[in-house]
Amino acid sequence: MPTPPNLNDPAERAAYKAELKQIARPLRMGAVWLAVLGALLAALRARVLPMPVAVPAAVLGLAFFLMVLGVTVRVKYHQRRMRGDL
Repeated sequence: MPTPPNLNDPAERAAYKAELKQIARPLRMGAVWLAVLGALLAALRARVLPMPVAVPAAVLGLAFFLMVLGVTVRVKYHQRRMRGDL
């Protein structure tokens, strides 16, 4: 069984921090881009494009879901890594 990282050692802590940053990165970055798109759609809807309010709301809702999913995956990875399961 692998051992968890030694977070008391600055070098190992930095390596683990870099490792943890990469976990679920596509999910989290996708959520950020969808949130930006949702905000742009909401602004365009208010000024230019006639569209239902549900369209930007759905995009923002999807962004929120992806962000929560990405954070959950990252937390679960951290818990398993600290237990030594990975």
